[in-house]
Amino acid sequence: MRARLAINTSQCRVYLREIRLRDKPAEFVAASPKATVPVLVLPDGHVIDESRDIMIWALQQSDPQGWLRVWQADPAFFHAFLDRLDGPFKQQLDRYKYAIRFEPNVGQQSRQDACLFLAEIDQHLETGMGYLSGADFGVLDAATLPFVRQFRGVDESWFDSQPWPHLHHWLGMFLKSASFTAVMQKYQPWEPDDSVILFPA
Repeated sequence: MRARLAINTSQCRVYLREIRLRDKPAEFVAASPKATVPVLVLPDGHVIDESRDIMIWALQQSDPQGWLRVWQADPAFFHAFLDRLDGPFKQQLDRYKYAIRFEPNVGQQSRQDACLFLAEIDQHLETGMGYLSGADFGVLDAATLPFVRQFRGVDESWFDSQPWPHLHHWLGMFLKSASFTAVMQKYQPWEPDDSVILFPA
């Protein structure tokens, strides 16, 4: 979702191929042996297979809304935040979301640990200018909100009861946005003989 958010905003058009991970096409595995989504194959054959790197690539091609301003203004904060988001927080999210795969109590402990980061986000939104990226929505918001949405989806009633008013407002605005609607369109899993699907449409 976050790769699509950046591509949609940049208006860099790509060929979109929806992948069913339990039935991975050989072409997909050949392009990226990691066999995880997303994968971006550039015209010269170069492969980018990390979502944050795809976001940065797309916005470096075109950034009409200035999403990368926070990267240019404070690169140390930008990279430190994304390292925490994509590292410890993503691991805690996965262990909470898929708790049945782990030892008893791992899910609850992971939720508790993740709450520390979510509380920090709420405080940052309060003391900042309404967004992680500054006065306007930007790349840090787009990179973070899909994970926060997943976290909420595990137990929405519990999540909504937590004392994070600024985070709830921030997430709510995102879920009502045109950007969210644009990236949530459903596509049929890709087959080699399918017609080309351009994204953004």
